Amino acid sequence: MNRTMRARARRTRDRLVNAKARLNRPARDLATDVDRLRRRVKALEDEVEECRRLNRRLAELTDVVQELLVPLSQRDEAETQRILDRYSASL
Repeated sequence: MNRTMRARARRTRDRLVNAKARLNRPARDLATDVDRLRRRVKALEDEVEECRRLNRRLAELTDVVQELLVPLSQRDEAETQRILDRYSASL
């Protein structure tokens, strides 16, 4: 029982020492964390912007497919070719 209590006391003391060390970190460590988080936020913003561009492109492609369905169903080869040419030019 005594050993168990001593072991618990040591673990508790170690936890307190670690917590105190974390609380007393130098300001430069906090500044480093802030810089790291700023870089991460910037990277995430860039990824969101890329997703927006891809979604916009997908919407454009969906519009082209939708435009093609009517002329194809009516067997309008000239209109189909015109739409495909316009799409190719936009690339």
